[in-house]
Amino acid sequence: MHVDAIVQHLLDRQDEIVERLCTFLRLPSVSTDPAFIEGMRDAQAFLVDWLERIGLSDVQLLDGGGHPAVYGAWNGAPGKPTLLIYGHYDVQPPDPAEAWVTPPFEPTVRNGRLYARGASDVKGSTAIALETISAFLQIRGACPVNVKVFLEGEEETNSPSLRPIVQRYGDLLHADGMISADGARAHPEIPTINVGSRGIIEFEISIRTADKDLHSGRYGGAVQNAAHEMAKIISSLHDENGAIAIPSLLAALPTVSVSARADAARFPFDEDAFVKDVGARAHGEDGFSIRERLTLRPALDVNGMWGGYTGFGGKTVIPSTAHAKLSLRIVPGQDPEQVSDALKVHLRTVCPPDVQLSINDPETGSRAFNLPTEHPLVLAAKKVLSEATGQEPVLVRLGASIPITVIFQELLGIQTLMFGFALPDEDIHSPNEFFRLASLAEGLSAWPRLLEEVGKHSAEEFRSLSAAAEKA
Repeated sequence: MHVDAIVQHLLDRQDEIVERLCTFLRLPSVSTDPAFIEGMRDAQAFLVDWLERIGLSDVQLLDGGGHPAVYGAWNGAPGKPTLLIYGHYDVQPPDPAEAWVTPPFEPTVRNGRLYARGASDVKGSTAIALETISAFLQIRGACPVNVKVFLEGEEETNSPSLRPIVQRYGDLLHADGMISADGARAHPEIPTINVGSRGIIEFEISIRTADKDLHSGRYGGAVQNAAHEMAKIISSLHDENGAIAIPSLLAALPTVSVSARADAARFPFDEDAFVKDVGARAHGEDGFSIRERLTLRPALDVNGMWGGYTGFGGKTVIPSTAHAKLSLRIVPGQDPEQVSDALKVHLRTVCPPDVQLSINDPETGSRAFNLPTEHPLVLAAKKVLSEATGQEPVLVRLGASIPITVIFQELLGIQTLMFGFALPDEDIHSPNEFFRLASLAEGLSAWPRLLEEVGKHSAEEFRSLSAAAEKA
């Protein structure tokens, strides 16, 4: 049966697919907050049931010490490539809840958009992948390739259990490549293929200047204020233009190549609109376009900073402690451990000797990711997208980080094609997150064709082409 019949089957059942997605979205699967543990468990049970109903075998939870991953397989295509299909079921916290037009875990359709926490990141695209597998098995009785579904539960917390899961279940996860539902499209009208992403390092710092908070009338002007000292430390991280001001952190960073800058320039990008759309002001490293800053250069950010009294009204105290959460997006050529060490040395150097500094490092950093542009997964995606749109896809890098791409590359030796259908403006991690229903239809059309295209290769041929791409 031709793949067009699979696509039509999916498009004819969009109402049913949206309803199933809404059921998924109603489950508050926030991985970072223990208050949502029941929501996480409900999502796991929902997915286990879904995979079993699809017809996958060996459906189980893969435990790595934190929130488990959900796994299921179909191995009925002997001689064909085996692909891991990746998505994640955890979502960001809904805060601030009062900023949502409709409740974050009550999916609502408005103007062709499905609003809910996790709709864009990444339950919408995950549903597309699962519905595609289901359609092949239901209509054709077989998939074009062997599939192993891996749905992570900790992507939004930087995947702390992912390495233990892979180390424990590596034999189960062996595959020839991976297609990820995570990794959004870069443009609503121009087809793009993600061939890389920045890595990430995160940690929290705390300082103490006194044994307790002090009365600002009795001690103000006479002792250190932890909030003031934290502000000084934070201000040392960048120069006045917003460039990272830590030479040792950038020491091993290679010069951005002419070809990399040319690739970045090929992607249509309106810098003024990019900044204006979010009510912000351009800021960052001189000598690089905004697109280059987002994809080819590292970015160090304060994700939160607090100390002293932050409740309603006033309280005239001098804070004795202050805290900050930092994240650093790293690029190819930067080693997470070396960069982390350089940042810690800088923090200790700029912290006054009479201020106590502590650094909480979860050690979950990941490298930047690169996918060879001649890899068979990239070539298959190019063919599918060019035929669907009539345009040659543009190869782009992501500014965000998807740890599984690097971890599976390091531990399993497989490459990942990111084939998500979310778009950049869908307010992921923010109130009123949404997923376009038009994107759902586009994904339901493209995913079956992608699996069909990969299935034209034998497993041996696919591996040979993958190896050649790695060496090129």
